Amino acid sequence: MQSNSFSTDFKSQILQGIPSELPLKRERSSTISHAPKRKDILSIEEKKLAIENALRYFPKTWHAELAKEFASELSMYGRIYMYRFIPEYEMFARAISEYPAQTPQAAAIMLMIQNNLDPAVAQHPEELITYGGNGSVFQNWAQYLLTMHYLASMTEEQTLHIYSGHPMGLFPSSKDAPRVVVTNGMMIPNYSKPDDWEKYNALGVTQYGQMTAGSYMYIGPQGIVHGTAITVMNAFRKVLKKNESPKGKIFLTAGLGGMSGAQPKAGNIAGCITICAEVNPAAAKKRHKQGWVDELIDDMNQLVARTLKAIENNEVVSLAFIGNVVDVWEKFDSENIFVHLGSDQTSLHNPWSGGYYPVGMTFEASNDMMAKNPDAFKSQVQKSLRRQVVAINKHAAKGTYFFDYGNAFLLEASRAGADIMAENNIDFMYPSYVQDILGPLCFDYGFGPFRWVCTSGKPEDLQKTDTIALNVMKGVKEAAPEEIQQQLQDNITWIQEAEQNKLVVGSQARILYADAEGRAKIAEAFNKAIKNKVITAPIVLGRDHHDVSGTDSPFRETSNIYDGSKFTADMAIHNVIGDSFRGATWVSIHNGGGVGWGEVINGGFGMVLDGSDDASKRLKNMLFYDVNNGISRRSWARNEEALFAIKREMDRTPELKVTLPNLVEEGMLDNLFD
Repeated sequence: MQSNSFSTDFKSQILQGIPSELPLKRERSSTISHAPKRKDILSIEEKKLAIENALRYFPKTWHAELAKEFASELSMYGRIYMYRFIPEYEMFARAISEYPAQTPQAAAIMLMIQNNLDPAVAQHPEELITYGGNGSVFQNWAQYLLTMHYLASMTEEQTLHIYSGHPMGLFPSSKDAPRVVVTNGMMIPNYSKPDDWEKYNALGVTQYGQMTAGSYMYIGPQGIVHGTAITVMNAFRKVLKKNESPKGKIFLTAGLGGMSGAQPKAGNIAGCITICAEVNPAAAKKRHKQGWVDELIDDMNQLVARTLKAIENNEVVSLAFIGNVVDVWEKFDSENIFVHLGSDQTSLHNPWSGGYYPVGMTFEASNDMMAKNPDAFKSQVQKSLRRQVVAINKHAAKGTYFFDYGNAFLLEASRAGADIMAENNIDFMYPSYVQDILGPLCFDYGFGPFRWVCTSGKPEDLQKTDTIALNVMKGVKEAAPEEIQQQLQDNITWIQEAEQNKLVVGSQARILYADAEGRAKIAEAFNKAIKNKVITAPIVLGRDHHDVSGTDSPFRETSNIYDGSKFTADMAIHNVIGDSFRGATWVSIHNGGGVGWGEVINGGFGMVLDGSDDASKRLKNMLFYDVNNGISRRSWARNEEALFAIKREMDRTPELKVTLPNLVEEGMLDNLFD
């Protein structure tokens, strides 16, 4: 028997989980962006296994009909998404009171999941992909339905365990345990090559959770606007004279997708000319409509003329060029347009499946080739990368400061045979932005992307949190040492201007960079405001995994670790385990994210503040460890700034005792092996 729709009542649909009656087949939407067709990598027997894996979510009486449908999806798209089971209700973050749940913690997690899948937030919402081309919340819609059902029914003495999108089930635990534990893509190490993701994701047994997609903590491009703004501001500080303004000076980059869409907004905040190329017209138009980029241009000569005008008038403006960035690099070289800052934020962690589009091919032709002839597409991508590096090197010779934005650009360019290596043939010619900027200026001092979501959904609650955070940061700055005055002032300026920059997409969320002291004091002030009903509903705390402790990534977050340990992943694992028993509401650990499958291990958390004394105890205990775990590791690597930070923390917190390195005198080892 088939039903024309699920129950019309939202709460009833959530509680239902997998529907009791088979809904009618539905076609995917023609008005939103969809994931590209994935590689046809499974054998016939493996395809049968993929369908068998998918059918296990449903009663046997549906199998004959669904088997044919899932086989068709697998053939057409390279994955089984189960479009038939997309809920009919609108997908967005509702007020926490609208969710059917026995605990506010579970309701808050449901809110965060729906925010990650909101079409205004998500890159490919019907494929359950939030950003980065493959950053998934779930693998299929059955997993979503079942997870929401479990969350609606769970108690404070149960924990939901999620295996790469699959809700394994509710297990007895305790009130002090996390309500949800999430893993994504945690493969045996020898099975973390790109084609392993293609194969095992197609089989329906693993997924790529990116950083904050699979941990339900993505808050739209705002989540990276702040880090990008800090990076661009400090990059200009490196190349400009002390009192020289970024106005009228160029930041050239690429990518207007989920995370990279933040770049033009960040450039405006930093006060420069941002030129961001994007090959997908829909992505560029979406960011323009949302107000993240000022102007759209699809003609190269028009781009040149508009850029020269912006330079002449010392403008602060963001220009989206609908086209390939390689053409821009080459044209600006031939026109002798000086680029002060250059980077790239295409999704090169996912180069063969839509993360990077080769120059000289249309968007549509590229999508067709990557599905039908992946080897030829790979060759075109690598050819394009080599050509892009040639153009970048010409600009660098003129004085452009180019930096890798942690998207695996340098890594994939090197694998393509581009002229990108330093003279020692070990390091890259250009730095990672973490090596030069965020590592020594932020992460080593404990500053990273602290974020929160007002579960009431009320803008006025977000405004109140902005005011609270601003007052806390000002108080912290008054007593702070000189070493972190600039970091604090940048964040004070950020939070003062946050509302006028119209950063909210989806949930009522905010982000700023804070250290352990700032995070705990802001969180405690929030908790008191909830207790006193100044703020009308709980607040969810979290952070990007791109932080002090959360991520072991040798080409990004830990690229400024020089003791040989940057290829280890102990920190991220300890971070998640440590957070889990110190009070996190949910924790997550992922393989891949930002720089690619098999290249990084990253972990995150969520914490619900409800105004209780218990929440106050949890936040102090957990936030302290979440930051200082990473500072400790960075200090052990002999990073000067981290040594300063951890010594200061031990002075403030006598219970903290960290092993410190004994530094070797310079030159003492020079003749040991002569």
